Amino acid sequence: MSKKVISLSTLFACILFLCSFISPCSSNEKIEGNKKIERKIVYNKKKHNITISWSAFGSSGNYIITRGGSRLSSDFVSVGSTSKLLFIDNKPNANKYENYYKVSRNDITIIISLENQIFGDNIYFYDRKYEKAESARNDINSQFSTIGLGGANGEWTTKRQAYYFKPNVDGQTYDVGGSGSASSKEANSIELGFYSHIGGLGKLPSDVKLGSIFTRPHLSGGANATCTFWRSVENVEVMRDFAWTVSQSTSARRLLIDSTSKYISDIGDTNFWGSGGFIADTHYESDRPNWKGQQQWYTRNAVFPSGSEAMGGSYNMVWQGCVNPPLADDSNSAIATTPIIREKPFLFIDQDGEYKVFIPAWQKDRIGVSWSSKNMGEGKVQDLIANWYVAKEGDTDAEINAALKAGKNIFFTPGHYSLNAPIQVNRKDAILLGAGIASVTLEPTDKNTWGCIYADDKDGIIIAGLLMDSFNSTIYQVRIGDEGSKADHSADPILLTDITCRVGGVQSNNIQIQVAMQINSSNVVGDHFWLWRADHGSQRGGDVRWTRDRCKNGLVVTGNDVTLYGLFVEHFQEYEVLWLGERGRTFFFQNEPPYDAPNQKSWSSQNGKVDGYAAFKVANTVKEHHTVGMGSYAVFTGTDGNVNKKNGFEVPNSPNVRLEKMCITRFAGSGNIQNVINGTGGSTATGPKRVALYNNGEGMQPYDEEYNLPNSESYPAFIEMEK
Repeated sequence: MSKKVISLSTLFACILFLCSFISPCSSNEKIEGNKKIERKIVYNKKKHNITISWSAFGSSGNYIITRGGSRLSSDFVSVGSTSKLLFIDNKPNANKYENYYKVSRNDITIIISLENQIFGDNIYFYDRKYEKAESARNDINSQFSTIGLGGANGEWTTKRQAYYFKPNVDGQTYDVGGSGSASSKEANSIELGFYSHIGGLGKLPSDVKLGSIFTRPHLSGGANATCTFWRSVENVEVMRDFAWTVSQSTSARRLLIDSTSKYISDIGDTNFWGSGGFIADTHYESDRPNWKGQQQWYTRNAVFPSGSEAMGGSYNMVWQGCVNPPLADDSNSAIATTPIIREKPFLFIDQDGEYKVFIPAWQKDRIGVSWSSKNMGEGKVQDLIANWYVAKEGDTDAEINAALKAGKNIFFTPGHYSLNAPIQVNRKDAILLGAGIASVTLEPTDKNTWGCIYADDKDGIIIAGLLMDSFNSTIYQVRIGDEGSKADHSADPILLTDITCRVGGVQSNNIQIQVAMQINSSNVVGDHFWLWRADHGSQRGGDVRWTRDRCKNGLVVTGNDVTLYGLFVEHFQEYEVLWLGERGRTFFFQNEPPYDAPNQKSWSSQNGKVDGYAAFKVANTVKEHHTVGMGSYAVFTGTDGNVNKKNGFEVPNSPNVRLEKMCITRFAGSGNIQNVINGTGGSTATGPKRVALYNNGEGMQPYDEEYNLPNSESYPAFIEMEK
């Protein structure tokens, strides 16, 4: 894989007129064969006309211009021709965004639109007002067949894409019709592949009605979804079937699901298994779904039809703030409310026809969804053009940081952002929002030895929908607050949502990172993380991976009053989660230890006294901590056959440290997790083991330790943080 992404778009300076048109005015390049064709569009609001221009292409004759209401419009009409490289349309469609121009000469055709100019080439917009019902489905599925599958074209591609649907009009839907479960050919499902996002542009999920959605596993003949990663869907209604056959780093939010024909993990009659996942803020209308085949799952603030029967899953199913959840049992944990939450911001089209971002409000002790059939929920609206910088693939860290410093929030369109320095979030209420699994990637350069994103200790910061990669050795990937942060953010907490940190996998060169994510600020809420030191990818396995893809900790928390929902952390080389702050809370935790520790001597904790490292470690200095729904699963396959882990979890024996519903088991390999927690609970050698509650227990108190954390001296001299 290339270590540097070649940009397909170059940002032109915005031209702003005080009284006439108002639309960002940039150009981008379209590659036709080996020729780059610039495109530019200007909307004049006062005159209500549109000027389009382009660089020369073709060999002879006039340029023919046609116009449709959308990219896939069924009816493009002729609006003129010209020998020049500019054309003015004096009678465009009333909505400036509903003007897509095809400019053709010889056998080359380019498309020019305001939406493409604002959002770039990796966002695809669909509009049922102008398109047939099947147009969006066919378009998305044609891309899935080339970039959405597993292997070289899927799991490790740098391609990113988002599919946005405009609200339905006049009772129309995007449903092409069909029958049966979503995996069947007859269902005519939309198939969503790697690094892809579906988003509805209405105020409510019911504003965009889709037919059926399916995610296809690519391993073991379609039965194994344990590597069906990196995709998301939000703010739509699914009319017939929603088969979210996925594992980690997959987010489904703000959905209205009319019916589910079989299982949420649906591949017909095949024996499916998966290792996911996450659903939140979702209302199931008529059927209780079933998570059959899933090892674990976290579901937050969902509404289910009446009933309390089990809905599938094997080891660790957490239902938080849900209406009609399953009854609690060994594998199901029902938590009555969500103590504090702010839903993820999302893009939509407002009544004035303009693109806006809705930023939901903080809520406490919530049950059920944040929206109703007539109300999008509590929150505030920001105009995209006025308040945001729309980043496109090829934008640099300097451009993004300059926009942040100028007071803009950042909307990352789908792309692979190659950085030479970290993005520095240094003001109150700043927002980074990614679409289409946008990835922030550190290039192999001597300049950036620090990390991907640094956020100051400021109120109200939101970081959402981003994947952090590292092609370079760094101290962190994400860091929230500097060491010793003391600010009280309880009135306006910091939100981190749909965050993936990926160490290894993509690159083949040696990298070394100290910690993927460190949270030093207090009053931080995390809503769905996957922190992953890759167990497969470009690197070879075994000892080679152990020494070449190095990272000590997935997550270190030093701040107080940090609350995490849906925490997935896997394969790091020391304590995968190390918690040093007070009053921390974690609702759902999933873990596999590193597959590749070569021998016990190289993987022992507490000054060599204890085999392996606990997956979730609460330091002995902590007085108050609470978790619910914790799973750690042994897969010691890249070792000498004699590697074990003493404890799945380690905590101080303290009256206010309380861990509920813990589970350990072994999936593969000869090694075992020998105890659930603090030397108690039994070994995976004789099958799965569970501990319902550990609170000031009789297990062995861990040895006192000093932890070698990064400090201010770790910062490279070139980074100057604004205080």
